[in-house]
Amino acid sequence: MSAKTDHYCFPQPKNKKKFVWRYIDFTKFFSLISTKTLFLSRADRLDDPFEGSYSKANIQLRSKVYKDIPKNAFDKMNEQMSSFARWIRQWTFINCWHMSDDESAAMWRLYTKSNEAVAIQTTYENLVKALPEFVYVGLVEYIDYKKDWVPEGNSFYPFMHKRKSFAHENEVRAIRQKYPTSKKGILVGVQNDKDGESVDVNLTLLIDKVYVAPTASTWYRNLVEEVLKKYVIDKKVELSNLDEKPVY
Repeated sequence: MSAKTDHYCFPQPKNKKKFVWRYIDFTKFFSLISTKTLFLSRADRLDDPFEGSYSKANIQLRSKVYKDIPKNAFDKMNEQMSSFARWIRQWTFINCWHMSDDESAAMWRLYTKSNEAVAIQTTYENLVKALPEFVYVGLVEYIDYKKDWVPEGNSFYPFMHKRKSFAHENEVRAIRQKYPTSKKGILVGVQNDKDGESVDVNLTLLIDKVYVAPTASTWYRNLVEEVLKKYVIDKKVELSNLDEKPVY
């Protein structure tokens, strides 16, 4: 079991032992531990409406990039690319992690709604090893969607680029694309009735430590420890570093 990292759409970190974090509420944490699966959400169900989109530069520059294509064929290609890009969002499944040496106060605020939450810490290397081979993992690239070109020619490209306003996320993405198909090929236009895909994961590799949210009560930390114990996950539960007392 190991995700793919050698695909040209998925940039890799120089140091694969860097920490990555996932900040989630208790419900998602319990689901992860009890089912031993990681949920990958449909791209069109994520908060950013730009997920899977191209940039304005793509629209402006395509006529030059594809200048050798006759106008009628170019117009048809342009229309098909736009339609396919919108459609494929519901068949692209994503799970997001934050790469950082340290715990992030901003990520706690952005991705958890209360102090009944956890942050799972692992390394990039172990995240890759914990996932199945049909999942791809890499670093998101942040660009200016007004003037920077999103590479074309592969349906993964738009999902591995985000606007610069999201650069603080320093995001690592695990992605699976699973098209509906028949003997004739991809069934473009077929709608997806699911919210995402759950994939089996090796929890021993996926989890290094579990941090409970800042200001979490003692009972909550005990609950997290009991859940891990019940499902025989021998991992340490830590208090958030943000709970440390200042020294004057």
